[in-house]
Formats: sequence, C-alpha cells, structure tokens
Amino acid sequence: MSVTQDGSVTQDDVVAQDGRTEPAADGESLGVAGAQLSTAPNDTWASGPALGVVGWLRWMWRQLTSMRIALILLFLLSLAAIPGSLIPQHSDQLKVDAFKKSHPDISPLYEKLGMFHVFSSPWFSAIYILLFVSLLGCIVPRTWQFVGQLRSRPPAAPRHLTRLPAYSTWTTDASPEEVTEAARGVLRGRRFRTSVTGTSVAGEKGYLRETGNLLFHIALFGLLTGFALTSLESAQGGKLIVEGDGFTNNLTQYDDFSGGTLYGADDLKPFGFTLDSFTSKYATSGSDKGSALMFKANIHYWNGADGKPTKGSIAINHPLNIGGEKVYLISHGYAPVVTVKDSTGAVAYSGPVPFLPQDSSLTSTGVVKVPDAVGKDAKPATKTSPEVLDQLGFQGTFSPTFTLDSMGPHSVFPELANPVLAVNAYHGDLGMRDGVGQNVYQLDADHLTQFKDAKGDILKDLLKPGSTMTLPNGQGSITFDGVKTWASFNVAHQSGNMLALVSGVCAILGLMGSLFIQRRRIWVRAVRGADGATLVELGGLGRSESARIADELGDVAVQILPDAPPKPDDPKPDATTEPDATTEPDAAAKPDDPDTSTHQTDDEGARA
Repeated sequence: MSVTQDGSVTQDDVVAQDGRTEPAADGESLGVAGAQLSTAPNDTWASGPALGVVGWLRWMWRQLTSMRIALILLFLLSLAAIPGSLIPQHSDQLKVDAFKKSHPDISPLYEKLGMFHVFSSPWFSAIYILLFVSLLGCIVPRTWQFVGQLRSRPPAAPRHLTRLPAYSTWTTDASPEEVTEAARGVLRGRRFRTSVTGTSVAGEKGYLRETGNLLFHIALFGLLTGFALTSLESAQGGKLIVEGDGFTNNLTQYDDFSGGTLYGADDLKPFGFTLDSFTSKYATSGSDKGSALMFKANIHYWNGADGKPTKGSIAINHPLNIGGEKVYLISHGYAPVVTVKDSTGAVAYSGPVPFLPQDSSLTSTGVVKVPDAVGKDAKPATKTSPEVLDQLGFQGTFSPTFTLDSMGPHSVFPELANPVLAVNAYHGDLGMRDGVGQNVYQLDADHLTQFKDAKGDILKDLLKPGSTMTLPNGQGSITFDGVKTWASFNVAHQSGNMLALVSGVCAILGLMGSLFIQRRRIWVRAVRGADGATLVELGGLGRSESARIADELGDVAVQILPDAPPKPDDPKPDATTEPDATTEPDAAAKPDDPDTSTHQTDDEGARA
C-alpha cells in the first residue's frame, strides 16, 4: 500500500460497509472510503471505444458530455458571437445596406457565410445546440449520482487510518463504546452525517460543494435557455412622441419595429400612453454647466382595451412595465411649432416638427416639408407638358438658448432661455409622389430652388416665437408659433431576461460553493488493546489537498478528549498530515469482527 500526493491509497485492504475486509484493486484510490468525493463523470478521453456501432456511439456521447468538450463548445460560442457584434445584422437593415455598399468585394462572401444574421445562422445554431446537449448530458448523470450519495451512508474507514492525509491517535482508559458514542456526538455537533459500524464512526460533510457544482451547471443551462428565449421571443420598436400626442401598441404606430421568430406584430399586447409633459433639469454653474441632472417623461397609460388611464412616469434607467412589456425612455429634444401658408393664403401646414439634437446644448436641425402648398409656378399636366409641382420646403436650425458667432447660429445651453429658429426656404418638387421613402429629417434639394431676396441673396431669417418670414413674390410664409418637447421611447418584449438574471445569480452562488466548500470525511476508530487500554485513531480525507482537514481533525480530537482523556504516559493528541506509511499500530491491523459489529446510521447533520 502506498500514499499518493492527493491522499489516495493503493493496493490495500479496505473495510466494506458490512464490516468485512476487501482487497483494493490495483490502482484504486482508497476504495470505498475515497470513492464518490465528487460527482464529476469519469474522463474517458483517452479510453478507446468498444468495437461496433454501439461502442462508437457510446464513446462519442461520453466525449460530448465531458467537461472538456463543454468548455471547448463554450469557447467556440464566444468566438462565434464576435462577428455578430462587429458586422451589421439584418435587424438593422439600413446598416447592412450601407456596409454592402461600402464593401462590395467582401459582402458576397459574408452573405454566404451568414455573417449578416450570425445568431440565426446554421453554424451558430449547431454550436448552441451541441452545448445544450453537452450540458444536459452532464447534468442528468451528476444529479442522479449525487442523489444516490445523499441516500447512502458515509463509507466505513480504511483498515489503516495512518495512511490518510490527516491522522491522530492516543490511548485512553475509556471503553471503545464510550469513545464511539462521544465521537458520534462530536461529529453530529459539527454537522457531519454519521454512520456507526461496531466501535468506529464515519462522518461526512461538505455536500454543498457538489450542490454548488450542480447548481452552476444547471444555471449555465438556464442562461443558455434564457438567451435563446430572448432571441426567439424578443421584439422591440421605437416611437418618437411629441408632447400632447399619444401612442397605441400596434404595428402602424411604430417608427421602426423588429420582431423575433416566435413573437411578431400579431402578438403585440393592447396598451398605450400619452405624453403629458417632459421634465428636464441641467446644471447651471460650475464645470458641469449644461450637464443633465434629470430626464423624466410624465405620461398617462392604459393597459388592455378597456383599461383606465393611470398616471405614471418614465425616466432614464427606470422603464415602465405595461402589460408585460417594458417602455424605455431613449432621448428627447425640441419640436418647433410652425404654421405655413401657401401662395393662396391658405394654411398648408400647422403643427410641431421634431428637430434632432446635434450637440449637448441641444442645437437641433430639421426640415419642414409642405407637399400640399400651392405655389405660383405650379402648373397642371396637359397633353403637351407634364405636371409642374411648386411645393414648399424649409430647412432650419433650432437653438433653445441662441447665440450667433463665428460658428454660426447655435445654442449655448439646453434649456429654453432664448429660443430662435434659423430658416432657409425652398420651392419646387419635394419628390414625395414617386412612392420612394424619404428621411423625414432630411430635405432632398435635387429638384428644389432656394428662395432669394430682392438683392439676389439667399433668403434666410432668424425667427423668435411669434415671428413670421414672408416669402418673396407672394409665395407664402412661415410663422414660428412656439416650442414643444418630444421624447423617444423604445418598447421591448424580452421574455428570457428574468430567467437569464436568476440563472446568472445562481451560477455565481454555485461557483462560490464549489470553490470555497471542501468535501471531507473523518473516521474515528476505538479498539481495545492487549494491555486493556483503548487505542483511539482519527483519520481525515478531503477531496483536495488542504490544511483545513488537518485543522478540523485536530478540533474533533480536542472535543473528544473530555470523554476519552489520554493516559498519563501518552502525549496530547494532535492531527498530523501525510504520516509515514511504515508506522502502523498493531491494533489497527486487525479488521473489525463482522460477526459482532453493529450498524447505526444517522442522516441528520449532513449539510456543511
């Protein structure tokens, strides 16, 4: 029998659970006493498969469910996700089209490889599914084995406790039965699960290590499931709402919408809300002047077709949950309210126009398109000439706190302290009748002519609330009536978020348990010697090398001493680590008598 560095003992007799001695097989580590300190499956990477199809299938299954393959698949999944974060995906088709236009040579290859839809590509799905199967094939047998360990009693002690990594011994005048009962009480008090065989006690503790290990694996499986649900059942859409306007959760109301494989426009929940006002605060002094202190959208929302309006608010990082969907506040800005009259004096447009912020002071740009305006140069179609359009368009820059310097008109503070609208006017064909979509924030000037004043200079004006710019030759006018605030919202449906969050927390807890809790066993044996004294032996074995098992064995010995004091000529017992294998007490060489031994099992106090 020899001692290895990890505390395993080979080629020695062990005591079976029924009290009999059994020879340990060549290469076996501590036999029954050292078995099942972990639920990790045996590594069969180097073992060849049995002959035949069944053997090969069994071998491949064992490799797929091994920890090594699971880690490789997890690493491959991380690598496979990199292109999805670097290359535009089909969820944002505009970016994909722009990428293809900028990279015409590599785009066909990316298209064939599925780089524009990485997370739904066959090769990404294959890695994902294999990782699912690998984790499931690892969790099920480990769980079954762990349940079996919980139902079984701690294994009986090896014959030679001196060869365990931690060992302590002394002689006492107390009887073996008294020592056994005292040891059982001490181990139970320390929350060991105990089993008594004759005059020896076996104690086991640290099951939370394997519980944490299993919890980590199950949580990892839950994380993958949560990510899959988030991808398959996710949907989100954006909506810009001007103060005083409302929104209803249906496809026609969204500015943009992208659904998942299992969640589309038909699954949208019936709810809506109205933007009553928008509250914003900024720092007014110091180095942080102009920095945002608070953004909050004040709304009234309803849930269901017959839901009553309820007052609420949405702030940055504080979304509102309506009907199971989350509404996020994304951004905000200003919408100048304008009134446009055409050459006939009729009001062609009146209302707010959202402008997009260009800097932190909310200098904003936007356009006003008036396709219904009738200009003097407009001509109806005839047999000999096509229709001539003379529509009005305006391009403007809005400054909530206006200043004019070498940089041109711009804002120096994001609040409405001195609102000014700088306007340029155009007339001609806006290009809105050909059926091709346009960006509402840009003006296509290819078929437009800019107005000029009497001197031949480009017509432009700075308008304050209530001011009007009159177009030359009676072409019409534009009046700056006031300012409203707009807010942009994102409505998201993500069914797997909660599962992913809970699984992430459980994974951390399980990992902490598997790293910081040690699975360990302690045996106490009391044998009557030839001189009438009782020889007390203590041995400890941990799953990994650690000084903790020796310290704990010493503490157990100290607690047993009052009931089994050492003889005067004996030194005070102390736990030793990795004793010399050549020192074996004579009494320990005698196996327990199977005919007189009794078994007593205590399943309480088994949790560390």
